[in-house]
Amino acid sequence: QVQLVESGGGLVQAGGSLTLSCAASGRTVDMYTRAWFRQAPGKEREFVSSTSWGGVNTYYADSVKGRFTISRDNAKKMVYLRMNALEPEDTAVYYCAAKSSGAAGYDYWGQGTQVTVSS
Repeated sequence: QVQLVESGGGLVQAGGSLTLSCAASGRTVDMYTRAWFRQAPGKEREFVSSTSWGGVNTYYADSVKGRFTISRDNAKKMVYLRMNALEPEDTAVYYCAAKSSGAAGYDYWGQGTQVTVSS
């Protein structure tokens, strides 16, 4: 079983920065693909970014490419999302997720952390 806990959300002005953190428990979590999703009010949850277990392969949604950076520290079972040049459109609940090897989709989710960007 894997448990994920996000932290680092908050209120920030447009143009500012935040770093989200995701702590994981579980023996084999370092073998999992780790990702961030977000859900804005009235919208469906959307993919933000992901990183392979070794951190070599990273992917980003077009809307955050060049502004957000995902990273992971397997020794600490942590994943981070550095968010720069934040825009009001980035306001959402951000969720950490993990996908086990061979899984069709992300099978572990955190409870989410609120990010609010004021204009």
